[in-house]
Amino acid sequence: MATIFNKADIKLIECPRDAMQGIHDFIPTDLKIKYIQSLQKVGFHTLDCASFVSPKAIPQMKDSAKVVEAISETKGNTKLSVIVANQRGANDAIKYDAIDYLGYPFSISETFQKRNTNRGVEESVDLVKEILDITKSAGKEMVVYISMGFGNPYEEEWSSEMVIDWVGRLELLGVNYFSISDTVGVSDSDKIRAVFSGLFRHYKKSEFGAHFHTRPDDWQEKVETAFENGCARFDGAIKGFGGCPMAKDELVGNMPTERLIEYFGNDQLKLNIEAMSEAEIIANEVFL
Repeated sequence: MATIFNKADIKLIECPRDAMQGIHDFIPTDLKIKYIQSLQKVGFHTLDCASFVSPKAIPQMKDSAKVVEAISETKGNTKLSVIVANQRGANDAIKYDAIDYLGYPFSISETFQKRNTNRGVEESVDLVKEILDITKSAGKEMVVYISMGFGNPYEEEWSSEMVIDWVGRLELLGVNYFSISDTVGVSDSDKIRAVFSGLFRHYKKSEFGAHFHTRPDDWQEKVETAFENGCARFDGAIKGFGGCPMAKDELVGNMPTERLIEYFGNDQLKLNIEAMSEAEIIANEVFL
């Protein structure tokens, strides 16, 4: 039986990095900083704020070092997380004391993992260990994003048991934070129940989060099912900006943070709603 958390235990992870990275026109660095600094005032548990990856892969994030330098000066209680794809990115990220988490995208789809990181799944296990060693040496934590965690568009095999088994292998390496990612928006209540109930049944020392991509009409079912099956860590993006361009449905985007606040209630979350409103105004500048 999965642990049922009180809603006051919920950790909201706001993901401006995920929301911004797919935008074609370059967002000015000063505007990125202004936006993320506004989010620092809201009271989120963590901000997924930047990525230390090749600018050829994600041109929008080529100024991540400047962004992190600036937001490090305004860091309060909100933790900071960045994405890395290899050892070089990890070594760049650990230079910043303000960064708490290094995230690595680990797809259980062979096709997607090769497209995303130029490595197969088995090769990526070795890379996880190397990045984990770098992360731990700097006193930081690693978050592994299990992408294609609820299915894939390539007609490759998927099952909840595959997710559970891969998490087990990575936990043995020393990873204790996982975000199960619905990369192309194919999760449903049955898949979510099977994945999270299985994870919490098998692994007691790790923390599991949900990174859902949703339609306007299915977000609540996904959140409710994950929460009822033990998940207390949820990723979101203001107004649902961003998502995966490979999703077949153009209505699929990131989980709107506003919907998470609506579901869990701010009496429990205790966010600064005035600061949230200010961040939403700046979001309209960022996401024209």
